[in-house]
Amino acid sequence: MGLLQDLKERILIADGAMGTLLYSHGVDRCFEELNLSKPEDIIHIHEAYIAAGAEVIQTNTYGANYVKLARYGLEDEVPSINRAAVRLAKKAAGNKAYVLGTIGGLRSINKSAVSIEEVKRTFREQLFVLLNEDVDGLLLETYYDLEELETVLAIARKETDKPIIAHVSLHEVGVLQDGTPLSEALARLEQLGADVIGLNCRLGPYHMIRSLEEVPLPKKAFLSAYPNASLPDYRDGRLIYETNTDYFKETALAFREQGVRLIGGCCGTTPKHIEAIANALTDRTPITEKVVKQRHVPISIQTNEPNAAPPLQDIVRKRRSVIVELDPPKKLGIAKFLEGAKALKEANIDALTLADNSLATPRISNMALGSIVKEQLGIRPLIHITCRDRNLIGLQSHLMGLHTLGITDVLAITGDPSKIGDFPGATSVYDLSSFDLIRLIRQFNEGLSYSGKPLGQKTNFSIAAAFNPNVRHLDKAVERLEKKIQCGAHYFITQPLYSEQQIEEVYEATKHLETPIYIGIMPLVSARNADFLHHEVPGITLSDEIRSRMAACANDPVQSAREGIAIAKSLIDAAFDLFNGIYLITPFLRYEMTVELVRYIHEKEQAAQERKVLHG
Repeated sequence: MGLLQDLKERILIADGAMGTLLYSHGVDRCFEELNLSKPEDIIHIHEAYIAAGAEVIQTNTYGANYVKLARYGLEDEVPSINRAAVRLAKKAAGNKAYVLGTIGGLRSINKSAVSIEEVKRTFREQLFVLLNEDVDGLLLETYYDLEELETVLAIARKETDKPIIAHVSLHEVGVLQDGTPLSEALARLEQLGADVIGLNCRLGPYHMIRSLEEVPLPKKAFLSAYPNASLPDYRDGRLIYETNTDYFKETALAFREQGVRLIGGCCGTTPKHIEAIANALTDRTPITEKVVKQRHVPISIQTNEPNAAPPLQDIVRKRRSVIVELDPPKKLGIAKFLEGAKALKEANIDALTLADNSLATPRISNMALGSIVKEQLGIRPLIHITCRDRNLIGLQSHLMGLHTLGITDVLAITGDPSKIGDFPGATSVYDLSSFDLIRLIRQFNEGLSYSGKPLGQKTNFSIAAAFNPNVRHLDKAVERLEKKIQCGAHYFITQPLYSEQQIEEVYEATKHLETPIYIGIMPLVSARNADFLHHEVPGITLSDEIRSRMAACANDPVQSAREGIAIAKSLIDAAFDLFNGIYLITPFLRYEMTVELVRYIHEKEQAAQERKVLHG
């Protein structure tokens, strides 16, 4: 009798965690490598679970893939580690248990860390070894990213007729981190050919049962659940799970009532937990009907403030639009900053953009200054948000704070690494990439946190993204734009450009896009400033002609500023008929320079409109 036939007739007990037992014995290196160096330890753990009542065990291969083994310099050992794992499990199982070949997910919170192509390549390498060793089935477990699981499931289903168990992992009850309801996700996995669908990891029995209450019995597949022992405690540098095994005995019956037919354990579980499940389920008869709970979480739509201006992406599509960056001060005191902001408002800008500790240098919080200029001066703040300084928790808190302050315009960027700033020893966080941050903000606009938990309201963020045309291969940079559009970007802001020809090249490379682009222009203040930008600031390149023009007036600060403005005006002239959006960057709080350029743009626009009327 095969695994699926057994599941059709009765509930089966699976094993628990492998890593938990190894960790408790002081093992702090690659668990999967022990298949080669400590095979007897792996066999003993398998045997302990079988003795506890497990009828289905999994190979010690959760992280036995190229990406994870490369962390230990073991990437060339993928075949040998996986082969050994299957043989050890089979030796322990004999004819007493089914052996599942386990393949764990690669993606977690940072989807961009592993491309989908890398997922496919890595998965196939591990898959073929496990299938060649003739496992009884496959267990795809701990997949937080539904796209990844659907991708690998489709590959596995094409390659084998063996039973496939597909497990998602949740941060929140009943919903995946992209907001997909669990019931919908499991239905999609069933449609792709999974024979058993369910949950493992992250949640303990209580929250996993609550999640399954919202899941109907599958039409063809069977339900499974591998809960964690509990939420872990962190003591003296070690993770500790303390759930009483009697609790697992009680919850086993609740899992049965939810239609689960394959019950095991994940992080923190031991043979004692599995024994408790087996003792509880003396009646292995599965249920065939259940009442499904419907969960409705209301999410209100936050309306715009009365008389609020339309989003910048709508403004720049219809008319000329000028936004100006004015960096928050590096020192305490904001009098000059506010003086400049007021002058720029009087010059009639559409938004004041505020960098987020640019060049990894500490500055006054741009959120604080954004709130001040909004409330005191009536200026629209556009807040830059980097991935460098905040982890995923901090980023979400930051977005919630911006929403609460009524600040809706944001620029999502990766951020310069800490090593180039004033504190090179500081940590660069980078939980997310700029692509992931854009997705996160878009998800906030749908009323969901990164974990899929409802926020109670939908935010109204207008999402800007960065575009750096100062690269050797412009077509590759445009491909990044297209990817950011897919992630949810509403419009783009470029790095400063210093070549009329380059502005034309950018137009030709992006004219097929409907997403608006603000062309970045920053006036130079001196020859030294020009050389620094050219040689030392990432993403900025100056032409030899411009550097020569600035060098010619190197000893005259006033003439240098005039020359910098003249260069900026010629760049504005080049961009004027190609792009509606102009993004001016203020150098060193020299706001009088950007005020002059804003006025120049408006004068050109007025003259252009007058010509239209005259010749209209």
